[in-house]
Amino acid sequence: MATKLGMTEAELIDSCLANDRLAQKELYDRYRKAMYTLAYRITGDFESAADVLQDAFLKVFRGLPAFRRESTLGAWIKTIVIRTAYSAIRKEKMYFEPIDGQASNEFVDWGDYLQAEYLEKAILALPEGYRAVFVLIEVEGYSHKEVADMLRISVGTSKSQLFYAKKKLKSTLKEFGY
Repeated sequence: MATKLGMTEAELIDSCLANDRLAQKELYDRYRKAMYTLAYRITGDFESAADVLQDAFLKVFRGLPAFRRESTLGAWIKTIVIRTAYSAIRKEKMYFEPIDGQASNEFVDWGDYLQAEYLEKAILALPEGYRAVFVLIEVEGYSHKEVADMLRISVGTSKSQLFYAKKKLKSTLKEFGY
């Protein structure tokens, strides 16, 4: 896909590696909104999300020479943002709820109509561990194994956190009248 500067992704990467400031700005502009949204969903805080975005893009530009181009640039940046966000949360000691039984793969029916505003508020109100797993699996589409590896938890803990996150969301949304 060509960028505003008329470059493909490969050309954009090569220009960034050659320290072309316009290309670096283009790379940042191309991904910043989506990555900020992801950082916000993980941290639940605007200021923390901005800090995560800044730290992540520093890592992107420093790590670009090592980018092997085995995935898309966007997927690689997303991984950096996720890891940076969880690193920031860990500094604040992210808490995972203890497992108190078997987690199931129960499907939670959200109903036919749900305003995004209420869902977003309900997600942000989740405890950090629940929110982290929920966002990565249900919003970003990662598997339990991938989430377990990223967060350094067991697959069972990932499944449990997702189960309880859905249960808590359902309860919270009932309070909103859904």
